[in-house]
This record gives sequence, C-alpha cells and structure tokens, in this order.
Amino acid sequence: MWRYVLSFALAAVFGVLLAVYRQHPQDYQVQPMAETSQKQLLVNQDIERTDELCRTQCALDFRTGAAELQGKSGEAAKTVLERLRSEHGHMDRLIWSGKEQALEEGTAAGAVDGGVEEAARTYMQAAKDAAKRGESYQSPKIRKGEEAYFVLGQPSPDGSGVLIGLVHQEILAHVADHQRKNLRLQQFPIESHPKIQSADAATLRDKAVQKPDDSAGTSHYHENEVVVRFNNTPSEDQLRQIQREIGAASYRKLGYTYVFRAERLEAKDLMNYFRKWDVAYAEPHFFYVTNDVIMKTETDMSGSEASLQPNDYLYARYQWNLPITDTNQGWAVNKGDKNVPVAVVDTGVDIHHSDLQGNLLTGYNVVNPDTDPLDDVGHGTHVAGVISALVNNGLGVAGMTWYNPVMPVKVLDSSGSGSTYAVAQGVIWATDHGAKVINMSLGNYADAQFLHDAIRYAYDHDVVLIAASGNDNTERPGFPAAYPEVFAVAATDSNNNKAAFSNYGDYIDVAAPGVSIASTYPHNQYAALSGTSMACPHVTALAALIRSTNPLLKNTEVMDIMRQSARDIGTPGKDAYFGYGLIDVVKAVQMAEQSKYSMTYWPKWAARQIEAAATKFTAASVK
Repeated sequence: MWRYVLSFALAAVFGVLLAVYRQHPQDYQVQPMAETSQKQLLVNQDIERTDELCRTQCALDFRTGAAELQGKSGEAAKTVLERLRSEHGHMDRLIWSGKEQALEEGTAAGAVDGGVEEAARTYMQAAKDAAKRGESYQSPKIRKGEEAYFVLGQPSPDGSGVLIGLVHQEILAHVADHQRKNLRLQQFPIESHPKIQSADAATLRDKAVQKPDDSAGTSHYHENEVVVRFNNTPSEDQLRQIQREIGAASYRKLGYTYVFRAERLEAKDLMNYFRKWDVAYAEPHFFYVTNDVIMKTETDMSGSEASLQPNDYLYARYQWNLPITDTNQGWAVNKGDKNVPVAVVDTGVDIHHSDLQGNLLTGYNVVNPDTDPLDDVGHGTHVAGVISALVNNGLGVAGMTWYNPVMPVKVLDSSGSGSTYAVAQGVIWATDHGAKVINMSLGNYADAQFLHDAIRYAYDHDVVLIAASGNDNTERPGFPAAYPEVFAVAATDSNNNKAAFSNYGDYIDVAAPGVSIASTYPHNQYAALSGTSMACPHVTALAALIRSTNPLLKNTEVMDIMRQSARDIGTPGKDAYFGYGLIDVVKAVQMAEQSKYSMTYWPKWAARQIEAAATKFTAASVK
C-alpha cells in the first residue's frame, strides 16, 4: 500500500514542479556550460562575424576601386590608390597591375613590414593569376604574430588590370579586447584611472574583482573624491573652509552639485566629514563603463515596398535585427525626422565615417572639451550606426531611422569608462542642446544621486531616456537603467531567447536584439558586437521614430507606446527577462500615428502652430 501512496505523492510533486516550470521556464533550464564559457563563445562569434563583415565590405570597395582605376596608370593610378588608403586605413598595401604586367612592375601605394609582405607574396601572386582568369580572389587569414591580414584581388570590369591589396585586420584584435572588457571577461579597465576602487554597490565594502563572475553588483569609484549636494548653497567662505579642512586643492561644480577631491582623505572619510554640513547627499564619485559585449533621393524616400528592403551592402546577410523587430514595415509609416535629434552619450562617434555622413550633429567632448567628440574605442560609433547609419546608400549597414540625426556626446575615455560627473554633464549638455532622446549604453550598480539629479533634469525637460541593463546575467539593478525616469533595455538573440549575458529584473521595460549586431566602426569599418549596449540603441531609435511620427507626444507617452506595442515573448505578461516583450517597430509607429486622431492632439497641434507663427513674426520684427 505504501508504494502506491509514495507513487501518488511523487506524481503530485512532479505535477507541481511541471506547472511551475511552465510558468517560469527560464528559471529551471539546465545551463550546458558556465556563464564565462558562454560569453567567450559570443566573443568568438563576434570576431568571426566581424571578419566576414570586413571581407564583404572590402570586396565591394575593391570592385569600386578597380572600376575607377580602369584605364589609368602612373601618377593618375597612384592618386586613386592613395585616396583609397586614406579612406580605408586598414588597406596597408595596394597594387594596381596591368593584366600582362609583372606584379612588381605595378603602381603601388603603402608599405608593410617586410616579413608580412613576404608571408603574403604567394597569395598576392594567386590574386594576380585569378584576375587573368577574370576572377576575384580572397586569401585565407595570414597571421604575423598577434596581427591578422588577408589578400584581396579584383580585376577591372574590362579585365585589363587588377587591384591587389593586403588588408590589415587589426579590427579583430580590437573587437576581441573590447568585447572581453564589456562582457566582463576582463577586470575593470583602470589603466588610465590609477586611484579607482572596486566595491559592492549596496554596501560600499571593498570587493576584489578576480574573475568575471565577481563583476555582478560591483561598482567603481575614485578613492579620493566625493560628490556632494548641499541643501543650501554654501558661501565662498564656507567652500574655502571645506577646502582647508579636507585638504582639497580644488573642486568642480555642475548644477547644484559639487565634486571635491582630497589628497589625504579617502571617499569614506570624506562622506563622514560632510555629515556635519547640511547636505542632501554625499556619495562616492562613481565610474561608468560601456554595456556592450562590442545619399538619399526622393525615390529612395518613398513608401514603396521596394524601399522597405534597403540596398545597403551588408543588410541582407547580416542585419537579422531589423526584420525581427519589423523595422522595415515601420518605415512605411515613418522613416524619421531630422527635427528629432538623438544624443548618444558614450565614447564619442567617428564623425568621418562614410556611412554616418549627413546624419551627425555637432556634439560635445566632456572628456576633453577643446576637441571633437571623436571615438577612440569604437563603442559609440557602433551604437550610432544602429540608430542612424545611412539607409539605401548601397554601403555598409542600414540604421533603424533614415533621418534622425545623432548628437555625439563623449563622456567615456579611451578605456571605455568615465566618471559620474562626466556622464551627468553629458546628459545635461544633450538636454540643453535639444536632444529629444538620449541613449545611455553604459552603467554600473551604484545608485548615484548625483547622476539621478541629471537624469531627473532631462526627464523634466521631456527627454526620453533609454539605458542598457548590463551584461552580468544578474538580477541586481544596474544604473542608470533602473532609475524610474529611465527606460531599461534587456537583450535577446536571433531566436528571441534571453541573451546569456543580459541582466534582468522587475525594472526591465522591453527587450531588443543584442547578439552579434552588425554596425559601423571607426575608420570606415564595420564590426559585430554583442551586449545590452547593442540592444539599447534599437529602442532609442524606436523612440525617435515615435517622436518623429507624432512630435506632440510627451516622453511618458512615448514610453507607454513602446511598452504597449511590445511583442510578448516570455512568460505571459510583463516578466523579469523581457519586460513587456520584444520591441515591435511597425506596431509602435502605427500607435503613434493613431494618437494624432485623439481628442487631445488637435488642441496641442493648434497651440504649436500659433507658437511657431508668433516666433517667426517676432524674429521678422527684430530684423
């Protein structure tokens, strides 16, 4: 009898577990490998995909170059080769050779290490031989120490000559290093910040980061700096007193907040010191790091079906992220608006990239205000391309918006990290200079009130703020994503599964593609990177499209539309892994379009027209 009772009990327990599993399957799936191994596989996948992107785009550039070189020789050919090298710095050595001409007798530009050229000589001759047969050529990867190269050969259209090149794939090592840092497979980059401490974000207890799994919940701060907001603005005498007492040579001020740096006292001592002053808060000066894991015509602008499939060279093969979010169908409703600028608060942007030209505004470099916000990491350029790489120009990748301009705001330095002060300053600058949407593919686990003040400032000025959740596969809330004023983004793969690295939690609003995303990279290159940093700009671009469709929507209304239109892909209803679901661009812009027919729209529209007319009349009167 007891056997029947036991069998019944086991069956009942199994039934309960099965029911729970069906409700929350992600919590009970057996992981086939450690999280670190999964991340390393993603890094390898991104390197492989970047190699493909490099070869594919270079082949197109060589076809264009060979056609231009046809019929040229001597100085005329040399000029074309030098221009190609200036536009594509990774093309280390280029040779234009006549069909019957020996390779050594061709017109050449650029030089490489003798050992590299020697290793490539056999492949360069193979490219020459292939051209005689009217065939293009690509060599296998050529290794020289840690560096990678390959040889390309492309005959001219009439077969009279061949363009042969030795391409330096330095980008592969760069992406590998970049992704190991941003997927937290390496420690926090402190080489340019010698006085940075690691601490548990909740307790501020020192925490050694010795392996990737230690990164979850870990934030970093300057050991001799503190951020203070006074309830009452201190006088000059009081500020001098503070400087004397803490041994501060100087201080910085942003809005109502001060950053004090002391040579003798550490952050915890400084926080204790400010208890005697009337302060709203005194907190460490935290650092933030990236959260990636790395020409139009009137015909082009039409809403025809043909325009929904862009002719960008890398789109069809590599950009799975646009069809899966119904971005193409969304373009039939709205392709964006140049009057809705998007700020990318990041590492800067390659403002010279051919696939971003015309879609960039003048930005700001917080790190070095006297220089342009140029990207010395690659992260910000990649983010900008997801949002607004030129569409239908036959080159590279397609952005999610056709016309929304990107405002580059550099707040992270060459190590991919930056201070709370820099990020807050960037957010405020972007707000004051007209950004309608701000992308923040960065974060840590510290709830910094200083940054929160800047976020509130932007939010109160009707800016839509979007942030990446982080790449530690933890439920620990990351900031700025977890601030209530910010729209938080998790990452998915091409099968609509949670990306292995993506952080999760109740604060997640939606999910977007974030695995091996192809986009622009510095020096006219393209790379595939993974991370919630890559998911974030998909949602930023969607917010820009919504605001382009109905400019009268408030930031809260834009966020509501993105939540309501999301496609539920996890546990029914809002869940911790995907929030409200995967973004659905066509549904979102349709909802924005329909909102223009609501009872509240026309009074707002009329008021906007009256205000614009009054402004125009006043300006004319002043003249």
